[in-house]
Amino acid sequence: MFGTKKKEIPQIDKEQLELIKHAQKRIKQKKGLYTHFILFLIGSVAVIVANLGLHMGETFRPLGTDWFVLVIAAWSVFLVYHAFNVFVIHRFMGSSWQQEQLDLLVAKQKEGIEKLKAKLPNSETTATALISNKKPTNKQNLTLIVAASENNAIGKDNQLIWHLRDDLQRFKSLTSGHCIIMGRKTFESFPKPLPNRTHIVVTNQQKYKAPHGVIVVHNMDDALDAALEDKHPYVIGGGEIYKQALPFADRIELTRVHETFEADTHFPELDPSVWREIQNIHHPKDENNDYAFSFMTYERI
Repeated sequence: MFGTKKKEIPQIDKEQLELIKHAQKRIKQKKGLYTHFILFLIGSVAVIVANLGLHMGETFRPLGTDWFVLVIAAWSVFLVYHAFNVFVIHRFMGSSWQQEQLDLLVAKQKEGIEKLKAKLPNSETTATALISNKKPTNKQNLTLIVAASENNAIGKDNQLIWHLRDDLQRFKSLTSGHCIIMGRKTFESFPKPLPNRTHIVVTNQQKYKAPHGVIVVHNMDDALDAALEDKHPYVIGGGEIYKQALPFADRIELTRVHETFEADTHFPELDPSVWREIQNIHHPKDENNDYAFSFMTYERI
């Protein structure tokens, strides 16, 4: 009939809860030490009685001392160590001390990060400007070698569109003994790796398997690093690899095929303000070459 008022359950915050847990832990530790001390007293009396009263091991005197003295001494050391743990280590180096040390380390790391940030550009715009103004540095005399039509077509379905024997012989003569950098599809278009050349294949496939001796990398910077020992490496395709390598190149060996073709792979358009033609040798169509072409050499201005 009459409602009873429920007792309010006092709320304990985290700090109070931690203090209670710590106090309970300390009580448990001290109880353990007290039990150890009682056992030590009983045990000491027991070994003394056994030796002196019951004459157990009376003739056993290691180091010229009664054995019970050594037992009590060793046990005393262990008891002192236990007491040191309870009253020093667990009291001053408990969980709160560990957290305090962790906070100090985190604070130092944050301070170091802030100092590093202070040395960096103050705005994202400045950082972007620095990146955009950065020019690629040529790590060696990198040459792009390519055969392209009048409309810059270089291939279709991962195959050459034409057959020019003189161009193939020139390619072999120039690249023999050098590193050749290529994309995965270009490499896979070969029946087997080309002789007397170091193949460097650029691919996004992290687990790409290549024959022994073929170097696999995943970006153009790594490809150039892999060819660092070669003073004159060549980039041989395909279209995307030419685009990535063009900013690093200082020479282009271009076989310009004087015809237009339908293709799915193209060579990038050359900027005349960046590239200067220094050589042009014309070859007419003949029985060994399906189309007229010109060997053209460009150098970076």
